[in-house]
Amino acid sequence: QVQLVESGGGLVQPGGSLILSCAASGSIVSINAMGWYLHAPVKDRELVAAITSGGSTNYVDSVKGRFTISRDNAKNTVYLQMSSLKPEDTAVYYCNIQCSNYNGHRIEGGKTYWGKGTLVTVSS
Repeated sequence: QVQLVESGGGLVQPGGSLILSCAASGSIVSINAMGWYLHAPVKDRELVAAITSGGSTNYVDSVKGRFTISRDNAKNTVYLQMSSLKPEDTAVYYCNIQCSNYNGHRIEGGKTYWGKGTLVTVSS
């Protein structure tokens, strides 16, 4: 019903930059929050940044001042601009949305969807 396609991951040197994007498609009625999570080896998945439909943002302390989350509501797309990257930022980054969608019969609210993840490797 709803698909998320992430792009923009890859290999970057310490201090470099990357921009991740995540486009949502399908039977979306409205998107509330959009966010990015990371999953690093031997760690649980954790929230990196999130943005509400009104544009309010929050970040994990470790990325404040280095990462910026934004969204294009017309394109149902969320971005994560990553700069001053560090080796400890290496992880698989997952897009997450909370939305309402149409299931063919009625509108369902409070739905959560995940992308398949994109790998970011920060290494020299």
